[in-house]
Amino acid sequence: MGAPGSIGGPVIILFDGVCNLCNGLVQFIIKRDPHAWFRFASLQSEAGRNLLQRFKLDPDSLHSIVVIDEDQAFERSEAAFRIIKRLGAPWKFLGVLKILPKFICDAFYNFIATNRYRIFGKRESCMIPTPELKKRFEV
Repeated sequence: MGAPGSIGGPVIILFDGVCNLCNGLVQFIIKRDPHAWFRFASLQSEAGRNLLQRFKLDPDSLHSIVVIDEDQAFERSEAAFRIIKRLGAPWKFLGVLKILPKFICDAFYNFIATNRYRIFGKRESCMIPTPELKKRFEV
């Protein structure tokens, strides 16, 4: 297996560690990823901030999700489509939504991201992985 985010390496998901929606998404992905293709880091963590800087993204402007796949960083709807593509059936069929123009997908994504705390709530601190999941959070 290659280096994290490199071609052939795991897909890294940088998520907002205090967002309930984002934490729920991480749990959803873990349950549907038996081969452990995905790795995770919160945007607030040192590893997350370092990866954002590596890809020339502002670590102080918290995106709700950034996906690093094949040594490229993807944001907004493109990040979501990268995750969907790797989840397999039946979830990969949601990729058909990619036929919609990017500005429409991003507008929907931005609406959810902007309102995520109000709609889904916020945690006081980032989630702490269980001992068996800890390896998936070391990027």
